[in-house]
Amino acid sequence: MADTSPFYITTAISYPNGKPHIGHAYEAIAADVIARFQRLQGRRVRFQTGTDEHGLKMARKAEEQGRTPADLADEMSGYFRSMCDALDVSYDRFIRTSEPDHHRASQAIWQAMEASGDLYLDRYEGWYSVRDEAYYDASELVEGEGGEKLSPQGTPVEWTVEESWFFRLSKYQDQLLALLKTPGFLEPASRRNEMIAFVEQGLRDLSVSRTSFDWGVKVPGSEGHVMYVWVDALTNYLTGLGYPDDMGDFWPASLHLIGKDIVRFHTIYWPAFLMSANLPLPKHVFGHGFLLNRGQKESKSLGNVTDPVELAERFGVDALRYFLMREVAFGQDGSYSPEAIVQRANGELGNAFGNLAQRTLGFIAKNLDGYLPAIRGHQEADTALFEAVDQAIAKDIPEAFENLALQQGVEAWLQAVFACNAYIDAQAPWTLRKADPERMETVLATLYICIAQLAVAISPVIPASSAKLLDTLGIPGDLRNLDGIRSHWYSPLAESDHRIIAPAPLFPRLELPDEAA
Repeated sequence: MADTSPFYITTAISYPNGKPHIGHAYEAIAADVIARFQRLQGRRVRFQTGTDEHGLKMARKAEEQGRTPADLADEMSGYFRSMCDALDVSYDRFIRTSEPDHHRASQAIWQAMEASGDLYLDRYEGWYSVRDEAYYDASELVEGEGGEKLSPQGTPVEWTVEESWFFRLSKYQDQLLALLKTPGFLEPASRRNEMIAFVEQGLRDLSVSRTSFDWGVKVPGSEGHVMYVWVDALTNYLTGLGYPDDMGDFWPASLHLIGKDIVRFHTIYWPAFLMSANLPLPKHVFGHGFLLNRGQKESKSLGNVTDPVELAERFGVDALRYFLMREVAFGQDGSYSPEAIVQRANGELGNAFGNLAQRTLGFIAKNLDGYLPAIRGHQEADTALFEAVDQAIAKDIPEAFENLALQQGVEAWLQAVFACNAYIDAQAPWTLRKADPERMETVLATLYICIAQLAVAISPVIPASSAKLLDTLGIPGDLRNLDGIRSHWYSPLAESDHRIIAPAPLFPRLELPDEAA
């Protein structure tokens, strides 16, 4: 029976002081693959992404451009929503922290923390990185090439002095240490070990309001103070479910999917805020790696910043999605290049899967007038192929995706595709056409069923291409899930009036653009 329990997945919300880059696309696509996979399993999924629009960085950027922060946020947030739509990201809510319901939720969690006695007014003096929107202890700073002080991320810091509300982070040190040591809460293990070491050094109370600017959520009952952007940003995960009103059964979050550079905020500050507000803690936080451009981190100064929408327009949305999930071991840093995208798309999507589908369905269209009878008796080779494909779609792929081993899941799918190609080459239906027509029909029916199952299994990764293929196959919507497609070992086509028409290539061959070639 399908698991219909709730599954709530979030990405980090993107800071829109610049247009989206490939790293934003990578996280959004990975989260979408996980969300679609859980829907495929029958889960009730809630998937949230969005933009984090407050803070000093946005205020200064707007000032530089001679416009209001709200005007800048409206424009830039639109680019992130457009990116998600262009990349076929199936979010349920695209949240903006400038929205009124989010201000209300942020003020509610503030008041809950205040009611717990965890907020007090004092004076803040210390190092602050505007780019990271983060405070750093002097012991964490590193020296730049010119002798200047930099954050651990290599960003400039400035000495800040102002009246501030503080959160009693130190009060939760033991509870946070226990949480971080809880199996499954934070992955990969390297991130968990970093955070345990950070907490074990001792936690200091955290400055959680600012008075030097006013672009943010107002602190209730404290004139002139706006919330530290991370209090407001993290609360988005609650806002999207209706907090402080009834949040239904989606909280606590099943998975916060974030970049490795913001793990501290999500696994130390955020759980502490929730503990203080007497709210349940997220079940799982995963800090993925960075995506590098030919091995280099993207930066405007190097001139290697990639627009992910342009990349998708050049190579195809599904080809880009497939490449990112196939190429990079999830959780580690990875690299991409136009050459690598073309190689994966042509070699695996085009030659292995697309060609398998095209020659099988083209053969059915040409030799059986597009109709397929039911299978009449299996041979050992047919059974072996069914078992190999079922092993992939019922066990290997789901286990890998459940464990966020997305690359391994795609690899398991590809091995099943290779098994189908080996089967068609060995059975050679083109030679059976005259020698044994009944056997030819069984071979084609076997391949038809396996192709349908593999199209469903890979649909979280290449949703548009899978849907197109399943339409060509005549697979009804209620069978386009892992349980449904496995329950039909016979050919649904044999019991319907659907007629297969020879398909156009599912994955047209990609060529390198001139500048890359």
